[in-house]
Amino acid sequence: METIGTVWLWGGFTAFVLVMLALDLGVFHRKAHEVRFREALTWSAVWVALALTFNALIWSWFGPTKGLEFLTGYVIEKALSVDNIFVFLVIFSYFAVPSAYQHRVLFWGILGALVMRAIFIAAGAALITQFHWIIYVFGGVLLLTGVKLFVQRNEHMQPEKNPVLRLFRRFVPTVPEFNGQRFTVVKAGRRYATPLLAVLVLVEATDLVFAVDSIPAVFAVTTDPFIVYTSNIFAILGLRAMFFMLAGVMDRFRYLKPGLAAVLVFVGAKMMLTDIYKIPIGVSLGVVAGILAVSAVASLVVTGREQRAGGPNGVRHQS
Repeated sequence: METIGTVWLWGGFTAFVLVMLALDLGVFHRKAHEVRFREALTWSAVWVALALTFNALIWSWFGPTKGLEFLTGYVIEKALSVDNIFVFLVIFSYFAVPSAYQHRVLFWGILGALVMRAIFIAAGAALITQFHWIIYVFGGVLLLTGVKLFVQRNEHMQPEKNPVLRLFRRFVPTVPEFNGQRFTVVKAGRRYATPLLAVLVLVEATDLVFAVDSIPAVFAVTTDPFIVYTSNIFAILGLRAMFFMLAGVMDRFRYLKPGLAAVLVFVGAKMMLTDIYKIPIGVSLGVVAGILAVSAVASLVVTGREQRAGGPNGVRHQS
């Protein structure tokens, strides 16, 4: 398997990620506070700028093919991570997590996601190297997931029915109230979990499920583990800022899930056709970006018309 990842590149990228995480939690978000739209927008711009700068370096050092592979993988991962936001909103609402503590949960949740995705990507790369036919399995999973997402696009997650949460509540002693931004608390000499730890466990479990879909999607673009990993990580690092930026307007993007479903179907089909016809990477990027743009614009146009009409059905309400 062709890869551009040398020991120095892997080490340098890992050091960069650790430094940015340390600055994030240890300097910029040391004190718990509610992340406002302006702060979230600024951080989103920072993470996107860093990703594009890294993309420019890859393009310059290793050529346009690798550069386009990274950019396409990043766009796919960034788009699919938006689906996480819908779920995070439901989880935070169900547990009534104060806004000031949400960033801490997402920080540690994403830190765990970085480790899990590294393991997934290493396993996926090893499988593809040893068993070429596994590509068809990945492609089939993506096709089925895309169809499922489209069919179930209006269904909502029900945290109380999540098996991971049920197991957690059964085996982990938990106090009913929050204790600041702590995940555990000691009472009468015994350590208990706070609801914030239950939220973190559910966030981690959710990302594990999403990783099963999103990682094969990037393998449809490239089998280079370094490109797959770095595009994943940059998308995940910007997820927290994107969550706080979009949390209040997610209801306006009603066609986003069908768009994501179409992206999954496309990359699944691309993977299934890999030995028959290799879709050029530039075409893949154009198709993915086009689908996302159409779904976003259509969502904003339709919801904008409904708001101007005075109701979700376009009927102006009378008082």
